[in-house]
Amino acid sequence: MFKLAPSLLSADFSDLKNEIKKAEEGGADLFHLDIMDGHFVPNLTFGPMIVKAIRKLTSLPLDSHLMISNPDQYIDEFRNAGSDIITVHYEACQHLHRTIMKIKQTGAKAGVAINPATPVYAVEEIIDYVDLLLIMSVNPGFGGQKFIETSLRKVVQAKKIITERNLNVEIEVDGGIDINNVELLLEAGADIIVAGSSVFKSNDVTETVKKFKKKFLEYEFKNKTKFA
Repeated sequence: MFKLAPSLLSADFSDLKNEIKKAEEGGADLFHLDIMDGHFVPNLTFGPMIVKAIRKLTSLPLDSHLMISNPDQYIDEFRNAGSDIITVHYEACQHLHRTIMKIKQTGAKAGVAINPATPVYAVEEIIDYVDLLLIMSVNPGFGGQKFIETSLRKVVQAKKIITERNLNVEIEVDGGIDINNVELLLEAGADIIVAGSSVFKSNDVTETVKKFKKKFLEYEFKNKTKFA
């Protein structure tokens, strides 16, 4: 039920094929790709060319998180590069409904992300149209940041809206998540956990992914009546 999306931003890009393989062996469900333009966020990462290269290294879904200005200009490029999910920021889109529809027209799943300072109610009018809501639990731009505790409240609020409307929308949480706080997010209502530094900066990538997956199973078992 719960999914782990290791963030390749924290991986060793000089040994990317092996890093991906180790995460897959641990049971990763998909890979999270942090696309940054140095404008919307104060960092620069990679573009469609690298996504295309990553696509050749794994058959798992690629979750491309566009932390960029004017994302509409690049949706087709990221889809053609192999992105299965394309997530844009509420804060970066002037006509968010149009952008979401454009993503869906490519055949990709569409997600919308909100920064820590953006309230959940800001996306109430678009949530019926998306496949994924990404709640940032750090300020976007850099890996390895500390988890912002108030993000838990936002996950609870989002879950309430999704449940009340009977929507098929997954809640993804990204930023500062490790094996010690992940259960709090599961309890709050998260469906997809993004983990970067805690996975790829660990001593054993495969075993760390397995630990996350074990946490998921243990939580499901403890709350089996909830998921019945």
